[in-house]
Amino acid sequence: MSSKDALLLTRNPHLVIDGALWAAAAVGAQRVIIGIDRDNTRALQAVRRALAERVPVELSASIVEVHDTPPRYVAGEERALVRWINGGEAKPTATPPRPYERGVDRRPTLVQNVETLAHVALLHQLGPERFRRSGTPDEAGTMLFTVSGAVTRPGIIEAPIGTPLSKVIDAAGGATGPLQALLVGGFFGTWLPAGAAMAAPCSRAGLGPLGASPGAGIVVALPETACGLVETSRILAWYSAESAGQCGPCVHGLADLAEGSALLGAPAGGHDPVAWMLRVAGQVEGRGACRHPDGAVRLLRSALSVFASDVDRHRNGRGCAGVYAKPTVRVPSSTPIWR
Repeated sequence: MSSKDALLLTRNPHLVIDGALWAAAAVGAQRVIIGIDRDNTRALQAVRRALAERVPVELSASIVEVHDTPPRYVAGEERALVRWINGGEAKPTATPPRPYERGVDRRPTLVQNVETLAHVALLHQLGPERFRRSGTPDEAGTMLFTVSGAVTRPGIIEAPIGTPLSKVIDAAGGATGPLQALLVGGFFGTWLPAGAAMAAPCSRAGLGPLGASPGAGIVVALPETACGLVETSRILAWYSAESAGQCGPCVHGLADLAEGSALLGAPAGGHDPVAWMLRVAGQVEGRGACRHPDGAVRLLRSALSVFASDVDRHRNGRGCAGVYAKPTVRVPSSTPIWR
């Protein structure tokens, strides 16, 4: 579960429940299932309390259930979630079928994320005209951004879709110093040079020309004093550890990418794993039961492009000394801010 999803469920659970009920009504569903990371006890308690507060007639058209799901990253993938609710392991299944073809109890199942359901409720409350007053003509509404890294006030910020990333950073209190890059879209995202990224509107259309997307709305500011290769190595190690452990390209390929990236960011020179890593990336991309490896590949390729000068420095034994003890991107075992 992402940080902003947890915030919505904790602070405004009724909005999410309303959106789920309206979505169920739109597709003719009589059963609504809300899956929440079992480690997020505050969100679980808030949603259960909100359901108890509602007038029974509000829920009469649908049965609303709350399921506490495993905390692993891949457990939130739609097929893994359906498999878990059906009594199996919280791991993605091969496709086809997709959940909308055959999902919970082998019936067509609509799977949506928390923020989308909140938008459904807001669209119903405000109407299409008022809803479109925010955002862009093609991408209406607002978006929650989880901002971390080298900013004064890391946290979750709501802004209209299409807001320049510089304004998003300003809303987080501004950068704590000169920035060299932004990680946009979270760990399934893309590294972008700070100059180009800060000027870009945060929308699919605005970030598309840069090879990026808003994704889950995560923005990590990387200062000039940090090493992007070391940060990327930490993220790829997390990717590898979060594998479902059921597909070879993910189990072995991500471990290889994590190992190669550690060599790439090592203070001592003498290693040149770039070509080998790109070859491994090509072998794992698009394979396996889910898209977990694809996020790692996208992140790696963007890092090798944005931090090309760092690659040369490390290759020549002139690594970025002094930055290794102070990671900019946190990769804890519990729910991180960048998710």
